[in-house]
Amino acid sequence: MKKVTFALVSLVLFSIPAAFADDIDGANTSWVMTSTALVLLMTIPGLSLFYAGLVRVKNVLSVLMQCFSITCVVSILWLILGYSLAFSDGNPFIGGLSNIFMASIQEDSMVGDIPESVFAMFQLTFAIITPALIVGAFAERMRFSAMLLFSSLWLLLVYVPITHWVWGGGWLGTLGLMDFAGGTVVHITAGVAAMVAALVMGTRMGFPKTPMPPHNLAMTITGAGMLWVGWFGFNAGSALAANGDAGMAMLVTHLSAAAGAFTWMCIEWIKYGKPSALGAVTGMVAGLGTITPASGFVGPAGGLVIGIMAGLVCFHATLFLKQKLGLDDSLDVFPVHGVGGALGTILTGVFASASLGIFSGQGYSVGVVMDSQVGVQAIGVLASATYTAIVTFILLKLIDMIIGLRVSEEEETQGLDLNQHNERGYDFNG
Repeated sequence: MKKVTFALVSLVLFSIPAAFADDIDGANTSWVMTSTALVLLMTIPGLSLFYAGLVRVKNVLSVLMQCFSITCVVSILWLILGYSLAFSDGNPFIGGLSNIFMASIQEDSMVGDIPESVFAMFQLTFAIITPALIVGAFAERMRFSAMLLFSSLWLLLVYVPITHWVWGGGWLGTLGLMDFAGGTVVHITAGVAAMVAALVMGTRMGFPKTPMPPHNLAMTITGAGMLWVGWFGFNAGSALAANGDAGMAMLVTHLSAAAGAFTWMCIEWIKYGKPSALGAVTGMVAGLGTITPASGFVGPAGGLVIGIMAGLVCFHATLFLKQKLGLDDSLDVFPVHGVGGALGTILTGVFASASLGIFSGQGYSVGVVMDSQVGVQAIGVLASATYTAIVTFILLKLIDMIIGLRVSEEEETQGLDLNQHNERGYDFNG
């Protein structure tokens, strides 16, 4: 009798993981796990090196530290509250509290045919890089404590709600907004927040009269290369499957990045007589950000056109904001990510048409797209930009009242590496 009971128990125990294994698509799970690592690579070390090379030598360590610390604090907040509010059942504007501390995620929890733990981690990497992008707007002048508090509150009050609107069952997703990998959720929110932060913080001391060139373009280009590679996980991974959508997203992502970089170089070549390395990598990022919302919906020729338009529009947006308006968005977050994200979100409604010949994407007649989908895309842009601007402004003003946003003039002159961290990025006496 004991032998029979043991055999029955053993059969039940061994059948549970076997049944669970049958529900998992191994190829899809492997691809999303790989994509997760690629997106995290985009922040540390990709974005960290990209930004650190663009600032002056006295602030290089502060930028690296900001990106690194945002990775830590966002990860903790995503576990405690962020994931639940973004993706749990709630109302059209925010998710519920049923999954705080990821309470319902077990080894056998599934999202489609991949483990929910993999999905939650993949989405976490998006939540990490979005506030990290904003760092470029207030680089070289925001206090470290203010940056941590702002990034934490901004994640919960801006990023999480808009994620729910678009991907978590909220009102923009229900309306039919097409945002494959984050044109609204990531790039418009980060870009608009960056512009508001630059306006509230004011310009760096000496801007624009004092030259403030990048201290290490080799570092920036190294980071840019990591961003380009990591973006395949960002866009192609958003298919949540190893399928044709992922393959097409990867292809159009690469083409848009190449077209954005080459277009920016050509414009500089014509305008200034020489193309710059900084212009090439900035155009690449513009191409990547602009194709992000469209990446799973458009074809290769559409991706090429979107990349060309990204280089053209974002180049002139950068010049206009700095030279005409005098906005000290230190590392051009708004003209590249904000303008690029908005442009790509609108163009998704055009190039997703199945009636554009070699420029076609999938699934819509040109009449339907032009009559309705572009309108839906515009609503998504306006709603995410307006909400982000209002909440970001309120947060910055409150934090300034409580602990102060900006370092003193003496600290800014000395550099944030020493006065915020008591360390130097480089030791020239070693």
